[in-house]
Amino acid sequence: MTTEPCDGCGRSVQIAGGIANFWTFGGDASEGLTLEFQDGSEHLLCYDCIERLPEDARAADIAALDEYEHTGDE
Repeated sequence: MTTEPCDGCGRSVQIAGGIANFWTFGGDASEGLTLEFQDGSEHLLCYDCIERLPEDARAADIAALDEYEHTGDE
């Protein structure tokens, strides 16, 4: 598995698939998803950040996730 930083909080997110676990046939567990927004932008987010998004999230809401992570506000 490979890792990439979460666009919301910056933590490393494991990405399932690829050749790294080709012979294990085990369940590759990804720790996040890439979301595509209506403006065409794509953002890789960990599941914690996805849960913090509002119902009808927009790309601008990703910046708010970063602010939340650094301030600790809820």
